[in-house]
Amino acid sequence: MHKARILLAASVAAIALSGTPALAERGTDGELKIIFWQAISTMNPYLSGGTKEVYGASMVIEPLARYDETGNLVPMLAAEIPTVENGGVSADLKSITWKLKPDLKWSDGTPVTADDAIFTWKYCTAPDGGCAQAAYYEGVSNVEAIDASTIKVSFSEPKPYPYSAFVGAQSPIIQAAQFKDCLGAKAPECTSANFGPIGTGPFVVKEFKPNDVVSFEANPNYRDAAKPAFATAIIKGGGDAASAARAVLETGEFDYAWNMQVEPEVLAQMMAAGKGKIEVAFGTQVERIDVNPYAVDASLGDKRSTKEAGPHPALSDPAVRKALSLAIDRDIINEAGYGDNGKPTCNILPAPDIYVSTNVDWCLKQDLDAANKLLDDAGWVKGSDGIREKNGVKLSFLYQTSTNSVRQATQALVKDMWAQIGVASELRNISANVFFGGDPASPDTFQKFYADVQMYTNNFDGTDPEKYMAGWMCDKIPSPASGWQGENIVRYCNPEYDALVKELGKTGKLEERAEIAKKLNDMLSNDVAQIPLIHRGQPSAVSATLEGVKMNAWDSELWNVADWSRKK
Repeated sequence: MHKARILLAASVAAIALSGTPALAERGTDGELKIIFWQAISTMNPYLSGGTKEVYGASMVIEPLARYDETGNLVPMLAAEIPTVENGGVSADLKSITWKLKPDLKWSDGTPVTADDAIFTWKYCTAPDGGCAQAAYYEGVSNVEAIDASTIKVSFSEPKPYPYSAFVGAQSPIIQAAQFKDCLGAKAPECTSANFGPIGTGPFVVKEFKPNDVVSFEANPNYRDAAKPAFATAIIKGGGDAASAARAVLETGEFDYAWNMQVEPEVLAQMMAAGKGKIEVAFGTQVERIDVNPYAVDASLGDKRSTKEAGPHPALSDPAVRKALSLAIDRDIINEAGYGDNGKPTCNILPAPDIYVSTNVDWCLKQDLDAANKLLDDAGWVKGSDGIREKNGVKLSFLYQTSTNSVRQATQALVKDMWAQIGVASELRNISANVFFGGDPASPDTFQKFYADVQMYTNNFDGTDPEKYMAGWMCDKIPSPASGWQGENIVRYCNPEYDALVKELGKTGKLEERAEIAKKLNDMLSNDVAQIPLIHRGQPSAVSATLEGVKMNAWDSELWNVADWSRKK
């Protein structure tokens, strides 16, 4: 069998047509009320790596294709999924050609054309643009219009898995006419476009209040005249995860609450009210601790947390990084904060099963003796205060995360565990709206990483990890030059890693791709670029009055919001 056919038969399993008939005519079900305790700061996912921005924007702007609740690729703006068999993917694997659905319109009534896709590619790859999703366009050499409704994406080398650019909620198509003056360094300045993108999705932005609330109304030009069932929608931000859960499960004030990172026993008590339930999907989410390889002293100014600052005086030592991981009891953290919605992990890449490595399981069980020995052997000696030091450098770290009761409890547990090996921690929590907001002017974003270590969750769209693993390449590190955007938040830079990512991009057979992905995962874990903690499920609260919700761990949880309706 031709190598392209081997790959595409394996990687595009059960490609299906999207769409489920709505249960009501457009706008007859009133208002849909969604609550995100992490408030949305922009409606442009290309300017934020935050999940909240990606999910919010997915109600308005769409990709050519996305992943359904089973992880299968389904067409959105595209008429079908291109394959070698149907002629959409070239035999040499160096191009993929997409055909738009007929008569697609933007919400302002103008036609969607191939030129919009071309512009989107140029927008995300423009110099100094700071595109947060640049990994999706890795290896793309050109995007061109065969005609007004046909888009050809060419690759610099054969691309066995060509479903990257314009696929998934993190890589939607934006309107060229609206964003034409927003290329490069001008991208963050286009407030009107970034806050209210013209889209093709079931809703349009009516009003946007950053870090507060987004108000939507049904898109009058949506391609299905019967959808959405709701005339209006809101995504209210702020508060905390517990209050968001309560607003759905106890008071019934809201219909849907995303990201219920709440203690299991608290959620169980809330569900006893009978007004809603928790829906969980397991995908690729991992709660992890980033370990900063660069110096972060405030006196360094703009060089802080960049290569120009020089190596971190303590965390550049591999023995210190590994000791920090070995000292953590992941079982206790999971029991306290996640229960059945999580499980301890040493992998950055925790799913699907074919990609799961068992080569880094050394971190699964706490080993204080081994951690202490590592530090002893590396010359880190405990002082009179119990804190280890070496050459005048103390193992005392600023440990930051977003404000959340589970995360603060995890911080407290980790602080105690690290104290047992002579490591001190100063704990800091930052409002999630700010921490994940991506504002280049803020010193408190996870992209700037003005701390020694920081904790959060990340994941990726779909079931193929190539574009996700590309996010740790050297050229994806956030810096002042990129407006502090870029997927490589942890600042990992390893030429061997970069070379292996490129090898993955050239590899066709699924089993061989899985082996390379495992090696990439193992590099990150064994180098302790990050400390994986918990493979998290995605629990969200859903009102008993809402139907049509299909929990999706492979794309935006709001991926099929056009099909949601109120129970009659």
